[in-house]
Amino acid sequence: MSSPGEQRKRVRKDPVARRAEIIRAASGVALGEGLESITLRRIAEELGVRPGLISHYFPSAEELAAEAFGDAAGAELDQLLPADPAEGTPVRRLARFLAGTSGEDYDAVSRLWINARHLSRYRPALRDRVVEQESAWRGRLEGLVREGGAAGEFRTEDPSVTAVQILAVLDGLGAHANTGTPERPAAVRRMAVTTAERELGLDAGALG
Repeated sequence: MSSPGEQRKRVRKDPVARRAEIIRAASGVALGEGLESITLRRIAEELGVRPGLISHYFPSAEELAAEAFGDAAGAELDQLLPADPAEGTPVRRLARFLAGTSGEDYDAVSRLWINARHLSRYRPALRDRVVEQESAWRGRLEGLVREGGAAGEFRTEDPSVTAVQILAVLDGLGAHANTGTPERPAAVRRMAVTTAERELGLDAGALG
C-alpha cells in the first residue's frame, strides 16, 4: 500500500476551463440528442466526473441546457459569419454564409434551434438564450448587408428587414431537417440564395 506522499495528487482544473469543458460536453449532447437529454448526471458521465462537480458550476440542468444552446448556436454563427471581417467582398462573404447553411452539420444546428424554441416556452433561462442568439444572428447579418450597401454592392432600403427575410427563409428550410423530408427540388434548396439576390438587387446567380 502506498503512503500518502506516494499517492498521485488529483489535478484541479482552472474553474474557467472546467466550466467551458462542461458547456462543450453539454453542447455535444444537445446537438446529438436534444436539449432534453441534458442532465447533470449525463454530463458527468460524459466527462468521467461526479455529478456534484457539475452541480457546483450549474445548480440546475435547465441552466446548463441554456448555456449549451448558446454555445452551439454562437459557435455556428462564428463559423458561418465571423465577427471579424473575413477576407473577401461582402458579396463573397454572404455567398459563403449561405453556402454553409446546408449539410449535416447545419441540419444538426437547425434541429437544435427548433428544439430550443419549443422548450423556451417553458424554460425562462433558455428563452433568454434564444432571444440573445436571434439578436446576434440578425445583427451579424444586418451588419454585413449594411457594409455591402456602403460599398455599393447591395441595394436595399432597409438592411434590418432584408436580414430578417433571409433568416426567415433559412428557418423555414431548416424545419425540414427535423422531419426527414425527401430531397427537395433545386429551386427550393436555393430559396435563401434567390431571396437574398432579389432583396439586395443582385443579378441571378451572383451568390451561387
